[in-house]
Amino acid sequence: MKPPILTIIMLTVISGTMIVMTTSHWLMVWIGFEMNLLAIIPILMKKYNPRAMEAATKYFLTQATASMLLMMGIIINLLHSGQWTVSKDLNPMASIMMTTALAVKLGLAPFHFWVPEVTQGISLSSGLILLTWQKIAPLSILYQISPTINPNLLLAMAIMSVMIGGWGGLNQTQLRKIMAYSSIAHMGWMTAIMMYSPTMMILNLTIYIIMTLTTFMLLMYNSTTTTLSLSQTWNKTPLITSLILLLMMSLGGLPPLSGFIPKWMIIQELTKNEMIMMPTLLAMTALLNLYFYMRLTYTTALTMFPSNNCMKMKWRFKCTKKMIFLPPLIVMSTMLLPLTPMLSVLD
Repeated sequence: MKPPILTIIMLTVISGTMIVMTTSHWLMVWIGFEMNLLAIIPILMKKYNPRAMEAATKYFLTQATASMLLMMGIIINLLHSGQWTVSKDLNPMASIMMTTALAVKLGLAPFHFWVPEVTQGISLSSGLILLTWQKIAPLSILYQISPTINPNLLLAMAIMSVMIGGWGGLNQTQLRKIMAYSSIAHMGWMTAIMMYSPTMMILNLTIYIIMTLTTFMLLMYNSTTTTLSLSQTWNKTPLITSLILLLMMSLGGLPPLSGFIPKWMIIQELTKNEMIMMPTLLAMTALLNLYFYMRLTYTTALTMFPSNNCMKMKWRFKCTKKMIFLPPLIVMSTMLLPLTPMLSVLD
Protein backbone atom coordinates (compact mmCIF):
# COMPACT_ATOMS: atom_id res chain seq x y z
CA MET A 1 0.00 0.00 0.00
CA LYS A 2 1.35 3.43 -0.95
CA PRO A 3 2.30 5.71 2.00
CA PRO A 4 -0.14 8.58 1.18
CA ILE A 5 -3.07 6.14 0.91
CA LEU A 6 -2.05 4.38 4.14
CA THR A 7 -1.81 7.77 5.88
CA ILE A 8 -5.30 8.80 4.75
CA ILE A 9 -6.77 5.44 5.82
CA MET A 10 -5.04 5.54 9.21
CA LEU A 11 -6.27 9.10 9.77
CA THR A 12 -9.83 7.95 9.01
CA VAL A 13 -9.51 5.08 11.50
CA ILE A 14 -8.19 7.47 14.16
CA SER A 15 -10.81 10.17 13.48
CA GLY A 16 -13.61 7.55 13.55
CA THR A 17 -12.56 6.48 17.05
CA MET A 18 -12.09 10.10 18.14
CA ILE A 19 -15.59 11.03 16.96
CA VAL A 20 -17.07 8.13 18.97
CA MET A 21 -15.11 9.17 22.07
CA THR A 22 -15.87 12.88 21.97
CA THR A 23 -19.43 13.19 20.64
CA SER A 24 -22.61 13.43 22.71
CA HIS A 25 -24.98 12.64 19.82
CA TRP A 26 -26.01 9.05 19.10
CA LEU A 27 -26.00 9.48 15.32
CA MET A 28 -22.41 10.75 15.42
CA VAL A 29 -21.45 7.74 17.55
CA TRP A 30 -22.82 5.46 14.85
CA ILE A 31 -21.11 7.46 12.07
CA GLY A 32 -17.79 7.24 13.95
CA PHE A 33 -18.10 3.46 14.20
CA GLU A 34 -18.89 3.20 10.48
CA MET A 35 -15.94 5.41 9.46
CA ASN A 36 -13.66 3.32 11.62
CA LEU A 37 -15.00 0.04 10.18
CA LEU A 38 -14.75 1.05 6.52
CA ALA A 39 -11.21 2.37 6.94
CA ILE A 40 -9.89 -0.63 8.88
CA ILE A 41 -10.79 -3.12 6.11
CA PRO A 42 -7.92 -2.11 3.74
CA ILE A 43 -5.54 -2.18 6.74
CA LEU A 44 -6.55 -5.78 7.47
CA MET A 45 -5.90 -6.67 3.81
CA LYS A 46 -2.57 -4.82 3.65
CA LYS A 47 -0.72 -7.97 2.55
CA TYR A 48 -3.25 -9.40 0.14
CA ASN A 49 -3.87 -13.13 0.29
CA PRO A 50 -7.03 -15.24 0.43
CA ARG A 51 -6.80 -15.64 4.23
CA ALA A 52 -6.60 -11.89 4.78
CA MET A 53 -9.55 -11.46 2.41
CA GLU A 54 -11.56 -14.00 4.40
CA ALA A 55 -10.57 -12.40 7.72
CA ALA A 56 -11.55 -8.93 6.50
CA THR A 57 -14.91 -10.24 5.23
CA LYS A 58 -15.64 -11.94 8.58
CA TYR A 59 -14.69 -8.79 10.42
CA PHE A 60 -16.84 -6.62 8.16
CA LEU A 61 -19.91 -8.85 8.51
CA THR A 62 -19.75 -9.07 12.32
CA GLN A 63 -19.08 -5.36 12.75
CA ALA A 64 -21.83 -4.39 10.31
CA THR A 65 -24.29 -6.59 12.23
CA ALA A 66 -23.17 -4.94 15.48
CA SER A 67 -23.63 -1.47 13.96
CA MET A 68 -27.13 -2.45 12.87
CA LEU A 69 -27.97 -3.62 16.40
CA LEU A 70 -26.52 -0.42 17.84
CA MET A 71 -28.64 1.69 15.48
CA MET A 72 -31.71 -0.32 16.49
CA GLY A 73 -30.97 0.41 20.17
CA ILE A 74 -30.43 4.11 19.39
CA ILE A 75 -33.79 4.30 17.55
CA ILE A 76 -35.65 2.51 20.39
CA ASN A 77 -34.10 4.98 22.84
CA LEU A 78 -35.07 7.88 20.53
CA LEU A 79 -38.70 6.70 20.39
CA HIS A 80 -38.85 6.51 24.18
CA SER A 81 -36.94 9.64 25.15
CA GLY A 82 -37.37 11.82 22.05
CA GLN A 83 -33.71 12.92 22.06
CA TRP A 84 -30.42 11.94 20.43
CA THR A 85 -28.17 12.88 23.37
CA VAL A 86 -25.87 10.24 24.86
CA SER A 87 -27.26 10.38 28.39
CA LYS A 88 -27.22 8.33 31.57
CA ASP A 89 -30.94 7.43 31.48
CA LEU A 90 -31.38 4.90 28.70
CA ASN A 91 -34.46 2.82 28.03
CA PRO A 92 -33.79 -0.73 29.45
CA MET A 93 -34.52 -2.43 26.11
CA ALA A 94 -32.27 0.01 24.23
CA SER A 95 -29.58 -0.49 26.86
CA ILE A 96 -29.61 -4.29 26.36
CA MET A 97 -29.44 -3.93 22.57
CA MET A 98 -26.57 -1.43 22.75
CA THR A 99 -24.65 -3.58 25.23
CA THR A 100 -25.03 -6.61 22.93
CA ALA A 101 -23.92 -4.57 19.90
CA LEU A 102 -20.83 -3.26 21.74
CA ALA A 103 -20.06 -6.79 23.01
CA VAL A 104 -20.04 -8.01 19.38
CA LYS A 105 -17.73 -5.13 18.45
CA LEU A 106 -15.36 -5.94 21.33
CA GLY A 107 -15.47 -9.71 20.79
CA LEU A 108 -16.85 -10.52 24.24
CA ALA A 109 -18.14 -14.06 24.73
CA PRO A 110 -20.60 -15.40 23.49
CA PHE A 111 -19.84 -13.18 20.45
CA HIS A 112 -16.13 -13.94 20.48
CA PHE A 113 -15.98 -16.35 17.51
CA TRP A 114 -14.64 -13.84 15.01
CA VAL A 115 -11.68 -12.61 17.09
CA PRO A 116 -9.22 -15.57 16.79
CA GLU A 117 -10.21 -16.22 13.15
CA VAL A 118 -9.73 -12.63 12.04
CA THR A 119 -6.51 -12.12 14.02
CA GLN A 120 -5.01 -15.31 12.58
CA GLY A 121 -5.78 -14.32 8.99
CA ILE A 122 -4.09 -10.90 9.00
CA SER A 123 -0.51 -9.66 9.41
CA LEU A 124 1.01 -8.94 12.83
CA SER A 125 0.85 -5.16 12.42
CA SER A 126 -2.84 -5.28 11.45
CA GLY A 127 -3.48 -7.67 14.35
CA LEU A 128 -1.88 -5.14 16.68
CA ILE A 129 -4.31 -2.41 15.54
CA LEU A 130 -7.25 -4.81 15.73
CA LEU A 131 -6.51 -5.91 19.32
CA THR A 132 -5.60 -2.50 20.76
CA TRP A 133 -6.95 0.58 18.95
CA GLN A 134 -10.21 -1.06 17.86
CA LYS A 135 -11.19 -1.73 21.50
CA ILE A 136 -11.10 1.94 22.51
CA ALA A 137 -14.29 3.21 20.80
CA PRO A 138 -16.74 0.49 22.01
CA LEU A 139 -15.32 0.66 25.54
CA SER A 140 -15.72 4.45 25.63
CA ILE A 141 -19.44 4.06 24.82
CA LEU A 142 -19.82 1.28 27.41
CA TYR A 143 -18.13 3.62 29.88
CA GLN A 144 -20.68 6.35 29.12
CA ILE A 145 -23.76 4.12 29.41
CA SER A 146 -22.40 2.00 32.30
CA PRO A 147 -24.95 3.22 34.93
CA THR A 148 -27.91 1.95 32.86
CA ILE A 149 -26.48 -1.41 31.73
CA ASN A 150 -28.15 -4.58 33.00
CA PRO A 151 -25.58 -5.89 35.56
CA ASN A 152 -26.54 -9.57 35.16
CA LEU A 153 -25.99 -9.44 31.39
CA LEU A 154 -22.64 -7.71 31.73
CA LEU A 155 -21.29 -9.97 34.49
CA ALA A 156 -22.42 -13.12 32.65
CA MET A 157 -20.56 -11.95 29.53
CA ALA A 158 -17.52 -11.06 31.63
CA ILE A 159 -17.27 -14.51 33.26
CA MET A 160 -17.83 -16.28 29.93
CA SER A 161 -15.16 -14.14 28.25
CA VAL A 162 -12.54 -14.85 30.91
CA MET A 163 -13.32 -18.59 30.79
CA ILE A 164 -13.29 -18.81 26.98
CA GLY A 165 -10.18 -16.62 26.80
CA GLY A 166 -8.46 -19.13 29.08
CA TRP A 167 -9.75 -22.38 27.60
CA GLY A 168 -9.48 -21.33 23.94
CA GLY A 169 -5.79 -20.49 24.15
CA LEU A 170 -4.71 -23.72 25.85
CA ASN A 171 -4.24 -25.80 22.73
CA GLN A 172 -2.88 -23.11 20.41
CA THR A 173 0.53 -22.94 18.79
CA GLN A 174 -0.25 -19.89 16.62
CA LEU A 175 0.87 -16.74 18.44
CA ARG A 176 -1.79 -14.51 16.86
CA LYS A 177 -4.57 -16.81 18.08
CA ILE A 178 -3.01 -16.90 21.54
CA MET A 179 -2.98 -13.08 21.59
CA ALA A 180 -6.62 -13.05 20.40
CA TYR A 181 -7.76 -15.34 23.23
CA SER A 182 -5.70 -13.29 25.68
CA SER A 183 -7.55 -10.22 24.38
CA ILE A 184 -10.95 -11.90 24.96
CA ALA A 185 -9.94 -12.70 28.55
CA HIS A 186 -8.74 -9.14 29.21
CA MET A 187 -11.99 -7.75 27.81
CA GLY A 188 -13.79 -10.02 30.30
CA TRP A 189 -11.85 -8.48 33.19
CA MET A 190 -12.70 -4.99 31.92
CA THR A 191 -16.43 -5.65 31.64
CA ALA A 192 -16.45 -7.31 35.08
CA ILE A 193 -15.41 -4.06 36.74
CA MET A 194 -17.41 -1.76 34.41
CA MET A 195 -20.48 -1.70 36.71
CA TYR A 196 -18.61 -0.83 39.89
CA SER A 197 -15.70 1.37 38.87
CA PRO A 198 -15.54 2.54 35.24
CA THR A 199 -12.24 4.38 35.89
CA MET A 200 -10.67 1.03 36.85
CA MET A 201 -11.74 -0.26 33.43
CA ILE A 202 -9.79 2.57 31.78
CA LEU A 203 -6.72 1.72 33.88
CA ASN A 204 -7.03 -1.93 32.81
CA LEU A 205 -7.42 -0.92 29.15
CA THR A 206 -4.34 1.31 29.29
CA ILE A 207 -2.13 -1.40 30.79
CA TYR A 208 -3.56 -4.04 28.44
CA ILE A 209 -2.79 -1.82 25.41
CA ILE A 210 0.78 -1.17 26.60
CA MET A 211 1.45 -4.89 27.16
CA THR A 212 -0.16 -6.04 23.88
CA LEU A 213 1.67 -3.34 21.92
CA THR A 214 5.02 -4.44 23.35
CA THR A 215 4.32 -8.14 22.74
CA PHE A 216 3.31 -7.57 19.13
CA MET A 217 6.34 -5.35 18.56
CA LEU A 218 8.68 -8.08 19.80
CA LEU A 219 6.92 -10.64 17.59
CA MET A 220 7.18 -8.28 14.59
CA TYR A 221 10.86 -7.68 15.37
CA ASN A 222 11.46 -11.43 15.05
CA SER A 223 8.79 -12.01 12.37
CA THR A 224 7.48 -14.93 14.43
CA THR A 225 3.93 -16.23 14.16
CA THR A 226 4.22 -19.74 15.66
CA THR A 227 5.62 -21.19 18.87
CA LEU A 228 8.16 -23.14 16.81
CA SER A 229 9.68 -20.04 15.19
CA LEU A 230 9.61 -18.32 18.58
CA SER A 231 11.63 -21.18 20.07
CA GLN A 232 14.55 -20.33 17.75
CA THR A 233 14.93 -16.74 19.04
CA TRP A 234 17.52 -17.70 21.68
CA ASN A 235 19.93 -18.22 18.80
CA LYS A 236 19.05 -15.04 16.97
CA THR A 237 18.28 -12.42 19.64
CA PRO A 238 19.06 -13.81 23.12
CA LEU A 239 17.99 -10.63 24.93
CA ILE A 240 14.52 -10.72 23.39
CA THR A 241 13.90 -14.24 24.75
CA SER A 242 14.26 -12.98 28.32
CA LEU A 243 12.09 -9.95 27.52
CA ILE A 244 9.36 -12.22 26.12
CA LEU A 245 9.52 -14.21 29.37
CA LEU A 246 8.95 -11.05 31.42
CA LEU A 247 6.19 -9.83 29.11
CA MET A 248 4.27 -13.11 29.14
CA MET A 249 4.39 -13.20 32.93
CA SER A 250 3.14 -9.61 32.98
CA LEU A 251 0.27 -10.48 30.61
CA GLY A 252 -0.58 -13.39 32.90
CA GLY A 253 -0.74 -10.95 35.83
CA LEU A 254 2.08 -12.15 38.07
CA PRO A 255 2.78 -9.88 41.09
CA PRO A 256 6.00 -7.93 40.67
CA LEU A 257 5.00 -6.92 37.11
CA SER A 258 2.65 -4.30 35.62
CA GLY A 259 -0.03 -6.81 34.59
CA PHE A 260 -0.75 -7.48 38.25
CA ILE A 261 -2.05 -3.92 38.88
CA PRO A 262 -5.42 -4.20 37.07
CA LYS A 263 -6.10 -7.71 38.41
CA TRP A 264 -5.31 -6.66 41.97
CA MET A 265 -7.42 -3.49 41.69
CA ILE A 266 -10.37 -5.29 40.10
CA ILE A 267 -10.41 -8.08 42.70
CA GLN A 268 -10.18 -5.44 45.44
CA GLU A 269 -13.07 -3.39 43.97
CA LEU A 270 -15.28 -6.45 43.53
CA THR A 271 -14.70 -7.62 47.11
CA LYS A 272 -15.45 -4.10 48.37
CA ASN A 273 -18.82 -4.47 46.64
CA GLU A 274 -19.44 -7.67 48.61
CA MET A 275 -18.96 -10.01 45.67
CA ILE A 276 -17.02 -13.11 46.62
CA MET A 277 -17.77 -15.68 43.92
CA MET A 278 -17.06 -13.35 40.99
CA PRO A 279 -13.42 -12.43 41.88
CA THR A 280 -12.77 -16.05 42.94
CA LEU A 281 -13.94 -17.30 39.54
CA LEU A 282 -11.98 -14.61 37.72
CA ALA A 283 -8.79 -15.37 39.63
CA MET A 284 -9.14 -19.11 39.04
CA THR A 285 -9.79 -18.79 35.31
CA ALA A 286 -6.87 -16.34 35.01
CA LEU A 287 -4.68 -19.37 35.86
CA LEU A 288 -5.63 -20.88 32.49
CA ASN A 289 -4.23 -17.81 30.75
CA LEU A 290 -1.14 -17.99 32.90
CA TYR A 291 -0.69 -21.61 31.82
CA PHE A 292 -0.51 -20.87 28.11
CA TYR A 293 1.75 -17.86 28.67
CA MET A 294 3.99 -20.14 30.74
CA ARG A 295 4.06 -22.62 27.88
CA LEU A 296 5.24 -19.89 25.53
CA THR A 297 7.98 -18.77 27.91
CA TYR A 298 9.01 -22.39 28.39
CA THR A 299 9.54 -22.96 24.66
CA THR A 300 11.15 -19.54 24.20
CA ALA A 301 13.37 -18.84 27.16
CA LEU A 302 13.56 -21.88 29.43
CA THR A 303 14.66 -24.47 26.88
CA MET A 304 17.44 -24.19 24.31
CA PHE A 305 16.14 -25.80 21.18
CA PRO A 306 18.69 -27.84 19.24
CA SER A 307 19.93 -25.99 16.19
CA ASN A 308 21.99 -27.01 13.20
CA ASN A 309 25.06 -25.12 12.05
CA CYS A 310 23.12 -23.10 9.50
CA MET A 311 21.17 -21.52 12.38
CA LYS A 312 24.38 -20.07 13.83
CA MET A 313 24.61 -17.84 10.76
CA LYS A 314 21.78 -15.74 12.11
CA TRP A 315 24.27 -14.13 14.46
CA ARG A 316 25.93 -12.49 11.47
CA PHE A 317 22.92 -10.44 10.41
CA LYS A 318 21.73 -7.34 12.15
CA CYS A 319 17.98 -6.84 12.35
CA THR A 320 17.04 -3.95 10.09
CA LYS A 321 13.55 -3.41 11.55
CA LYS A 322 13.31 -0.22 13.52
CA MET A 323 10.95 -0.66 16.46
CA ILE A 324 10.56 2.80 17.93
CA PHE A 325 9.66 3.18 21.61
CA LEU A 326 10.38 -0.49 22.31
CA PRO A 327 12.65 0.11 25.37
CA PRO A 328 10.23 2.48 27.19
CA LEU A 329 7.30 0.20 26.30
CA ILE A 330 9.09 -2.82 27.77
CA VAL A 331 9.82 -0.87 30.96
CA MET A 332 6.17 0.27 31.19
CA SER A 333 4.75 -3.17 30.56
CA THR A 334 6.85 -4.76 33.32
CA MET A 335 7.78 -2.22 35.98
CA LEU A 336 4.74 -0.04 36.71
CA LEU A 337 3.74 -1.82 39.94
CA PRO A 338 5.59 0.59 42.32
CA LEU A 339 3.45 3.44 40.93
CA THR A 340 0.24 1.79 42.24
CA PRO A 341 -0.12 4.11 45.29
CA MET A 342 -0.56 7.02 42.85
CA LEU A 343 -3.82 5.39 41.70
CA SER A 344 -5.54 6.73 44.81
CA VAL A 345 -6.26 9.84 42.70
CA LEU A 346 -8.69 7.76 40.62
CA ASP A 347 -11.20 7.49 43.48
